[in-house]
Amino acid sequence: MQTKRTIFSNRVLPYVLLAPQLAITLIFFIWPAFQAFRQSFLREDPFGMKTTFVWFSNYTRLFENADYLNALWVTLIFAVSVTALSMSLSLLFAVCVNRVLRSGRFYTTLLVWPYAVAPAAAGLLWWFMFNPSIGILPYGLRYFGYDWNYRLHEGDAMVLIVVASAWKQISYNFLFFVAGLQSVPQSVIEAAAIDGAGPFKRFWTVIFPLLSPTTFFLAVINITYALFDTFPIVDSTTSGGPSQSTNTLVYKVYADGFVGLNLGPSAAQSVVLMLIVVALTVVQFRWIENKVQY
Repeated sequence: MQTKRTIFSNRVLPYVLLAPQLAITLIFFIWPAFQAFRQSFLREDPFGMKTTFVWFSNYTRLFENADYLNALWVTLIFAVSVTALSMSLSLLFAVCVNRVLRSGRFYTTLLVWPYAVAPAAAGLLWWFMFNPSIGILPYGLRYFGYDWNYRLHEGDAMVLIVVASAWKQISYNFLFFVAGLQSVPQSVIEAAAIDGAGPFKRFWTVIFPLLSPTTFFLAVINITYALFDTFPIVDSTTSGGPSQSTNTLVYKVYADGFVGLNLGPSAAQSVVLMLIVVALTVVQFRWIENKVQY
């Protein structure tokens, strides 16, 4: 298959067209990343009056800090929980829509709405519903004998930020799963049905393997989302508490850097977080992609 190439008569024009995107990437991505990398080797007072080059001291002290190791563990639990919950519910909703296409548009519209809600607003919404004093969900849980209080119970706080973060991401996953399901050839499904495969077996042996490219792409996106974009939700609901049980890596970068004015270690944390995401993405594309059926 031949690809159509665009030929420019003026050699300068392609660079002019690329310049705005390159400028945005340089100013908003490359330059801040370079500044964080440089800052991670420095130690300075909160007022910026004195700066000392400390080599890798910020990094070594980081991995000797019990709070940072706790944040690593909390982030692992949080990222896996958000990714699993949001993708499984999205796939379930997408399968339901794919089976009732007549009312699917109305159903799809309702499910897409949460994606338009700002993360901070989504956090506040779930904060109100899970609030032990005024929330409706703790009120209902008391009838079942469970005293919900995310301010005191570490497990409740983790459940709160996982549910709020997964709810925000379900709409995004849902759209991709619906598109993937509608691209599965109907003839393949009918052939499996003729061979005697029931609905459940048809889904796991025929449909789900054909969705593997979509599932793989969404797994990368969801893990990145859980590591970086969930800061407003954590900040507006639990603020990392209680007892740092919801203090994720990205929230700890903010708390140490902007609240504690501990700039050098905070920059080192951001560099480590960036390396973790890069490593996870490389692992996913290097090993997991080999098992994806395109």
